[in-house]
Amino acid sequence: MTEELRAALAEALPDRPFTLQLWDGTSLSPTGGAEGPTFSLTSPVALGHILRAPSQLGVGRAYVSGGIEVDDMDAAMALIARWSPPPMDNATKLKIARGAVKAGALRRVPKVPAMEFRAKGARHSILRDKRSVTHHYDLSNEYFSLFLDESMTYSCAIWSRGAKTLEEAQFTKLELVCTKLGLKPGMRVLDVGCGWGAFAIHAAREHGVHVTGITLSEPQARLARERAAGLPVDIRVMDYRELGGRTQQPTSSALSATTGEQFDAIASIGMVEHVGAVNVDAYMAKLASLLKPGGTLLNHGIARLRVGDAEAGPFSERYVWPDAAPLHVSRIQTAVERAGLHTRHVEDFPDDYARTLLEWQHRFEANLDRARQLGGDERVRVWRIYLRVSRQGFESGFLSVYQVRAEKTSHNG
Repeated sequence: MTEELRAALAEALPDRPFTLQLWDGTSLSPTGGAEGPTFSLTSPVALGHILRAPSQLGVGRAYVSGGIEVDDMDAAMALIARWSPPPMDNATKLKIARGAVKAGALRRVPKVPAMEFRAKGARHSILRDKRSVTHHYDLSNEYFSLFLDESMTYSCAIWSRGAKTLEEAQFTKLELVCTKLGLKPGMRVLDVGCGWGAFAIHAAREHGVHVTGITLSEPQARLARERAAGLPVDIRVMDYRELGGRTQQPTSSALSATTGEQFDAIASIGMVEHVGAVNVDAYMAKLASLLKPGGTLLNHGIARLRVGDAEAGPFSERYVWPDAAPLHVSRIQTAVERAGLHTRHVEDFPDDYARTLLEWQHRFEANLDRARQLGGDERVRVWRIYLRVSRQGFESGFLSVYQVRAEKTSHNG
């Protein structure tokens, strides 16, 4: 049943640096004596996904559902990064489709993986952003602890200043943010997208400041509050657009719920990627409105480097970061300037983030069994791809991560 399919694929891919193993035991070998990873199609259903969504999404569905297995994930990712199939005309595509159908690809409609996310509502509305965050974060705090350091810092660590371990590198990053913000005891600090409270806890403990942290994830907030017990830290579940008005009653009496809250410093770490091009001006304007005259903003976020590349592919949109959009640093800077802030310093850390992701990958791989127990096999498959592809983005020059320090001076506030 697969003979015609194999013939069509062999004709379409005359140079193959990989092995393609089919469910019936037959295979296509690498050409030209090349050695490479083996991609195994475990059933015709995998081809059904690809035929019904002939793009990155179809291949992603086949992989997430278990229809595609890979013997060496790192070799496969390296191959995908450097190799592209030759262009195919319609006649060649028709031959492959005909062979796939004869091999049983469309005998039944393939079921979309359970964890595929389809965003609903207006893009970057408060409700839709809440749903997107929930998709990524609200599975288990323990799941993230399988690969993060003890501080639960889910952003780029700084290795280039002498750190030897992930814990040291994350401490270095958190301290660097505090230094750039010029924190002093008694200052009021806002942590936008506070996660599990790593920066808020560090700033309060090491520098004696009062920190308000906001997140859209209830599980994150619960753990952050537990970890910050006894410190002047207030963790709120709210959207950044809700800041500045009447807020929830905070957990710390030192930080009262008031209208028109003002802060001496604001840290936005790993947040700007999620507000979208449509909202980045409003985001920076909101943060600027919350700063006291003379206050400092430190924006730490991933940015795209190449003009013309898409913000994100369909695999990431459906399975990893719904609606995430790493913008160009020039676009982020335009928003900073439109908000009336004065940029004082810009620094990027692409190599540091690549190494951070490699460390996360190694830790995650060492805990795959527990990860499957907590999040299921589909999610583990997604995260094995996500951590590797993200690292490749920084290594290839597609992405970087920038820290931008800006001030609200007396004449721009």
